[in-house]
Amino acid sequence: MELGDYEQPVVMREENKRRRRRMKPHCTSSNLSSMELISIEFVLPTSNKLTKVPEMMLLEIAGNCTVEQMKAQIWMRAIEMSQTTDFYHTFTPDQFILQYQKKGQWYEIYDKHQVLQTLDCILYWKVLQKKVGKIYVVQKQKPSEEVQEFQRQLNDLIGYDVTDVSNVHDDELEFTRRRLVTPRMIEVACRDPKLYAMHPWTTSKPLPEYLLKKITNNNIFIIIHRGTTSQKIKVSIDDTPDMILHSFFTKMAKKKSLMDIPEDHSELDFVLRICGRDEYIIGETPIKDFHWIRQCLKNGEEIHLVLDNPPDPNEDEVQKEEWPLVDDCTGVTGYHEQLTIDGKDHERVFTISLWDCNRKFRVKIIGIDIPVLPRNTDLTVFVEANIQHGQQLLSQRRTSSKPFTEEVLWNIWLEFDIKIKDLPKGALLNLQIYCGKAQGVSTKTNLQSHESPNSDSKCKTQLLYYVNILLIDHRFLLRSGEYVLHMWKIPGKGEEQGSINADKLTSATNPDKENSMAISIVLDKYCHPIALPKHRITSDPQGDRTRAEMPNQLRKQLEEIIATDPLNPLSPEDKELLWHFRYESIKHPKAYPKLLSSVRWGQQEIVAKTYQLLAKKEVWDQSTLDVGLTMQLLDCNFSDENVRAMAVQKLESLDDDDVLHYLLQLVQAVKFEPYHDSALARFLLKRGLRNKRIGHFLFWFLRSEIAQSMHYQQRFAVILEAYLRGCGKAMLHDFMKQVQVIELLHKVTMDIKSVSAEKYDVTSQ
Repeated sequence: MELGDYEQPVVMREENKRRRRRMKPHCTSSNLSSMELISIEFVLPTSNKLTKVPEMMLLEIAGNCTVEQMKAQIWMRAIEMSQTTDFYHTFTPDQFILQYQKKGQWYEIYDKHQVLQTLDCILYWKVLQKKVGKIYVVQKQKPSEEVQEFQRQLNDLIGYDVTDVSNVHDDELEFTRRRLVTPRMIEVACRDPKLYAMHPWTTSKPLPEYLLKKITNNNIFIIIHRGTTSQKIKVSIDDTPDMILHSFFTKMAKKKSLMDIPEDHSELDFVLRICGRDEYIIGETPIKDFHWIRQCLKNGEEIHLVLDNPPDPNEDEVQKEEWPLVDDCTGVTGYHEQLTIDGKDHERVFTISLWDCNRKFRVKIIGIDIPVLPRNTDLTVFVEANIQHGQQLLSQRRTSSKPFTEEVLWNIWLEFDIKIKDLPKGALLNLQIYCGKAQGVSTKTNLQSHESPNSDSKCKTQLLYYVNILLIDHRFLLRSGEYVLHMWKIPGKGEEQGSINADKLTSATNPDKENSMAISIVLDKYCHPIALPKHRITSDPQGDRTRAEMPNQLRKQLEEIIATDPLNPLSPEDKELLWHFRYESIKHPKAYPKLLSSVRWGQQEIVAKTYQLLAKKEVWDQSTLDVGLTMQLLDCNFSDENVRAMAVQKLESLDDDDVLHYLLQLVQAVKFEPYHDSALARFLLKRGLRNKRIGHFLFWFLRSEIAQSMHYQQRFAVILEAYLRGCGKAMLHDFMKQVQVIELLHKVTMDIKSVSAEKYDVTSQ
């Protein structure tokens, strides 16, 4: 990237240059490892003219260069050395992909910004002690007509075109589509075809006492149907479906012809299905733990089952993936020791560590443009810029007020009181447009005070529009350059409010570009990509010291804070106490939401200590699952992906019945994820692909959000596409029929509305 021509261009400070020269002879081993040359043999797309064998090229690539820079080096060397130089003059590196083989699978090195030494293939070759790895340079292929037709079917089912990138300012949508291929393929490969085809609906909860009273001697009667005949048998509630089938066939050994059962067939050739339902009673689960059985007992109804042939697992066959798997480490940037500029020559710097950026973060507000002005022209307008992490306000600045016209220009830099190195992953730059009368407007200091601009009749300003942009993108890179962001309008009185609190956290922009407010901003440009390093977990000496015995009075106070109702906000003093005695607090699972809400996410050193703390969460891991407590860590207050992943990991122990119970809330919690690809999104994808019943509800929960929530359409669409690509042909066929019915019902409803409007002389609205 070229250095921008803006005021105060970002340059390497002189003291940094001097320090680098001074430290050069004293490089640490970690710095040396980041500078090592990696030998790679590249298999080129061209062949030797005589032997027709693909051309090979051995290169030594610097470990800290990016994939994009590596491709450029391959191209330059190929132009110099290849027998078919015209080929490399005709095509560009962007028209080719890099692939490698691992355990018989083809992987694509997808992320062009990734640093070479963090690639999964490099780590894999080191494990195999390969001195020279092999990478294939492959020309991109145009999708076949079959692939395009399948994509069109998926888009119709989703209700959104996931291939449309006209309303994105980066490639996160496509990036996430590729990233979700691996978990989808793993889940499809590991699932039991028989269980998936028949998806039994069971529960692990004990049989309630009131149902036990309805059962005599632990036995119940079931009626098994086959064709036009049926047979009533008595079974124990502890019998499994397999045991019931064995008992039934033993009883009917000499009467198979009566039930239209071929003589050469046994219980292994049949399954039990509920009459009138696509629901099966199968497996090693006692019959008392099937929901349908409990429902019949509760209502005092007879239990009717059908002796049926098992469904064909081939009906759940999945469309072949047209993409290779992506690098397992895609998006990983490496540790600070690998990325730091300290001790490196200027020429050998390819990526800079965010933690080396000691200057304050700033944004240049160019101006705003609105297609239609408000009716009241006697208004002033200003921009408020917030840096926030979840609901925590890290820093805030605002422009001066100017008359509200079609185009308002400021062309000023706003410098925040937070350093670039302290920006956490998931931090949002929140831009809000306020208008007011011509009087002066006081500076706001509280993030919450603007959430309901109409609530205070004395308030002289009103929030009109907002938009967010993630400061650290999905690749761990600091955003830079110019952006024109189309803003969301705050709903007025009488308008649909939707889930406004969740909507205000979206990083999507308004797709209605012609009718929406647009704001133009500039973020500092740099000579090299600025990457947020991975945190290396080390010991916390200060934390060890504070683990000493607490005074009884403070211990009692801490216990009272932990026992406080989650809806009661903590005071600054409470948060200070929780953080100071964090190693004591972490021993109490109920303290986790309060403790983690006390973290100052805008201080890199504090974040590092938080990760050190979470490395010692044995009490949390070993505690009994409290879903309500875990869900607190997935709400809008927490944007840190490690915290949210910790909560999702706890939910892994939920059985299918409980996942169904909390599925709607979990889908809503996806809105609070800062990025499309998250532990929660993968959890939902995995559980949906494992169980058809969960998959059915997941489909409709996601599709309804796509239909009504423009703020999160892309996120829900990419998750739903990943599910549909793995659910199998039978489910796809069912979903197509269901969507057709819904569309017909919608058409009929709209026709009735229009007819009624004409009849009663009222508007259709």
